[in-house]
Amino acid sequence: MMRYQLALPLLAASLIVPLRAADTVLVFDPPQTQIRWTLDAFVHTVHGTFQLRSGTVHFDPATGNASGEIIADARSGASGNDSRDGKMHKSVLESAKYPDVVFKPRRVDGQLPAQGTATLQVHGSFLLHGSEHEATLPITVTVEPGRIGADSKFSIPYVAWGLKNPSTFVLRVNEKVDLEIHAAARIVTNGAQ
Repeated sequence: MMRYQLALPLLAASLIVPLRAADTVLVFDPPQTQIRWTLDAFVHTVHGTFQLRSGTVHFDPATGNASGEIIADARSGASGNDSRDGKMHKSVLESAKYPDVVFKPRRVDGQLPAQGTATLQVHGSFLLHGSEHEATLPITVTVEPGRIGADSKFSIPYVAWGLKNPSTFVLRVNEKVDLEIHAAARIVTNGAQ
């Protein structure tokens, strides 16, 4: 009888561990994702957009470990001014040589809710202009059955990260660009099916 009393908790634990070890996969939807940027300048503020190419993130809610890539198309950068955009692509982003801006998440602080809203801190790195840079992004998530919305606002110190400052003698621009992202993704859970 004693053996069965010990075996029952062990059996229950063996069933619970795989459920906790389930890997949550977020598959991002490029048409439903908006990436907006703002660059403050002496005379006026410049607004523009980038397009998401793809994104898949694996996340373990039990440990906070994350992996995967979210890839924006650097060549899609547009501000609505062809001359300014040409300079941005040729002299600043060098988007023909570096067509991707990649965020690689490594760890998530905070709990992803089964449903509802939460604020998370996502630690990882950006691959921009051929160099990798550590970053922590504040992300507000809204979880619905099978879907997630993610909103984030942060700045990228592009000059400190090695990109050229497009300022001229007359026009001075900020050395940081502000990003605002609204992303949509499907949620897939592996290991708990």
